[in-house]
Amino acid sequence: MAEFIVSARKYRPDTFKTVVGQESITTTLKNSIKTKHLAHAYLFCGPRGVGKTTCARIFAKTINCFNPTENIEPCDKCDSCLGFNKSSSFNIHELDAASNNSVDGMRNLTDQVRIAPQLGKYNVYIIDEVHMLSANAFNAFLKTLEEPPAHAIFILATTEKQKIIPTILSRCQIFDFNRININDIAGHLQFVADSESVTAEPEALNVIAQKADGAMRDALSIFDQIVSFCGNEITYDKTIENLNVLDYDYYFKLTENFISGNISQSLIIFNEILSKGFESQFFITGLAAHFRDLLVCKDQITIQLLEVGKAIAERYKYQSNQVSVDFLFKALEISNQCDIDYRNSHNKRLHVELALVKICNLSGFISTNHVNNVASNTNQNKVNTVNIKTETPVNNPIQQSTTPTVKAPEKIIPSIVKEEKVDYNAEDNSKPKSFTIKKALNEEKSEKETTNSQSAVNTTDANINTPFTNSELEIAWLQFAETKGNAVRISPLLKTNIPKLSENNQIIVPAINKSQEDELKKLHDEILFFLKQVLKNNTISLKVEVTEQSENESAKPYTDIEKYQFFAQMNPSVLKMKDRLNLDFDR
Repeated sequence: MAEFIVSARKYRPDTFKTVVGQESITTTLKNSIKTKHLAHAYLFCGPRGVGKTTCARIFAKTINCFNPTENIEPCDKCDSCLGFNKSSSFNIHELDAASNNSVDGMRNLTDQVRIAPQLGKYNVYIIDEVHMLSANAFNAFLKTLEEPPAHAIFILATTEKQKIIPTILSRCQIFDFNRININDIAGHLQFVADSESVTAEPEALNVIAQKADGAMRDALSIFDQIVSFCGNEITYDKTIENLNVLDYDYYFKLTENFISGNISQSLIIFNEILSKGFESQFFITGLAAHFRDLLVCKDQITIQLLEVGKAIAERYKYQSNQVSVDFLFKALEISNQCDIDYRNSHNKRLHVELALVKICNLSGFISTNHVNNVASNTNQNKVNTVNIKTETPVNNPIQQSTTPTVKAPEKIIPSIVKEEKVDYNAEDNSKPKSFTIKKALNEEKSEKETTNSQSAVNTTDANINTPFTNSELEIAWLQFAETKGNAVRISPLLKTNIPKLSENNQIIVPAINKSQEDELKKLHDEILFFLKQVLKNNTISLKVEVTEQSENESAKPYTDIEKYQFFAQMNPSVLKMKDRLNLDFDR
């Protein structure tokens, strides 16, 4: 039986070409060898497992090679290369600064540097984890590092450059190694799998690459672990099971429930995740990352930032088309705030569950492609917000007519009640304000049936194109303004900016400045949905335009009395406050 060698050692690069993810550094080193511009001291710094010591060894091997190739690679045939391959070269010396961190260790190194190489041109001293040297050892090493013999080259490697004193840094050429990206790691793992006759799913290798966190050595170690668990066939399911990684599918299912506003099912999925042993904070950070990946899929320019396998990437692209950018922004804000406040929470599970409930209630920010799925929730909120009297009988002839007979407020209001008054509204009014899981589970079936029924109604009404007049439009507009009665800024704005009907059922909403235009555009989808329902016309479009004021009007200042009268008209409570406090204007 052949001796087993771990992949991190067996597939350790031995040429510049085989180094993964550090092309800029290997190119610089090769050019310095080609032009014979070799420095006497180098500092390789960066995270663990990214190729610092490996590049130092390849560099040392190449500069001592007697017959380097045209691509500045070692020939692997000369005595120097063969001695290096057998670990018997006397030209390359590796030291561990952690065990040679004293002044005596540096004195021994200084004495050793004086000896000329027996074979080749250079003695190369590779000092790993050089930041472990003591302050006195650094000072003892300074003179030798600054003016070594011509045959001596020092290569220092460290993961913590900030711990090295500036006098050492100033004497070295510094190379910063970057974390290896996920695609490069996955590609190298596929090469190793093919070399070992192991069948591996691309999604499984991608999970290993993400788990490695930019370190190739860690990725190869995890690969060996998965092979021991799965055998010669690595699958995605077995990989996430062995590494205890949360499946992407949970996040996709949760997002589907967020879109439909299904609170109970979202909490059940979260409970299932907790039962598998995952931490709540790990889950919420993963959920935020999921929303981030959906967001980058919204633009072809940023889609390259998605670091997942092809199959999962297609799912991200599909789901990103189902939600709006506003929804993703709000969901990211909620999940990020949940992560920030997580440590201060005494009931951590409830803290995360509240965040899920908040995301489920973002139905107003869902893409218009799914407006039918949330129509019942939106209509219910509007009916509950507006205080509408329902004394009009159900058999009102106006409600049964399909012609534009709406002439006055009392005629249009019963029509809204007829459309939005569904059987479940009475039940919702009797529900307790507090949320209980048991109650939600019992009503889940009936809620789904109601949603499907409402979606069917919306589909049936999709082709309605009932004409309407400016007066009917104004009535509907003011009625929508009443639904915003609690919004101090929005309600007065809607009441003063009355729209006009243009050609092809386009509604022009005036705004006197950029600020008003921005506020009205934020309500665009909600206003449009409301007007389509009230006016029985699905061809309506909405446009906000900034109207230009005349010079006399813009230059005319408002008096205090005019300001008071304006606010009193918008809010009658101002009159009561004036009378109660016995206020008056200075004459």
